[in-house]
Amino acid sequence: MSTSPDYPASKPSSGNRTLLVSAALAAVVVAAIVFDTTVVRIGSENDVRQQAFSPETFGAEQFPKIKANVEERAVAAADLAAAIAADKKAAAEKYGTATSTGPVIPVTLTGVFGARKSNTNEMKIDGLPPETVVRVQTGPAVNGTDLRDATGTIEFGQFTNQIQYQDAGSAINNEMKKAVFAGLDADALDGKQATVVGVFKLINPKNWLVTPVKVELK
Repeated sequence: MSTSPDYPASKPSSGNRTLLVSAALAAVVVAAIVFDTTVVRIGSENDVRQQAFSPETFGAEQFPKIKANVEERAVAAADLAAAIAADKKAAAEKYGTATSTGPVIPVTLTGVFGARKSNTNEMKIDGLPPETVVRVQTGPAVNGTDLRDATGTIEFGQFTNQIQYQDAGSAINNEMKKAVFAGLDADALDGKQATVVGVFKLINPKNWLVTPVKVELK
């Protein structure tokens, strides 16, 4: 009786083992990617495009808050001028919001508009020393970031870079122009009585450049 010779079972080659290991690792990586992937619907709140900084949206959201804050804290011009004359530093600390270039102070002006010059109208204010010059920005161009800095709640660290920070200030100014300058004929203000609520940066106590949040003609 003949018997078939026994042959040892063949072992997988090293090349086959490498292929098997690679395939297994690939499967693990694909599974990890699938597990870690979030499907984002276009237009949803998680859409990256929706998260991009929009100066226009920021300005529209922030200006009403700034306006309310300034109106609540505004100091009558005569009282403020007296406080500044007595102690400029103390007045700034009491009424203003500190910035790197000087305190921004909210103020209420009551007086008569004067002649228009370079996007501003001078204003004669009841109770102010005659040497104090007050100019109100009446557009169309509005300079500075006093509105952005007025409350102390908007800071550079909230933005990606300096460009965004500047754009935020410009957008707030643009919202102010829509709200305050609409229907206001700046060329016809000379000689008209008004109450203005706004802010200015205290640098020269005898020269106030006021950015308004409200203008009421009498």
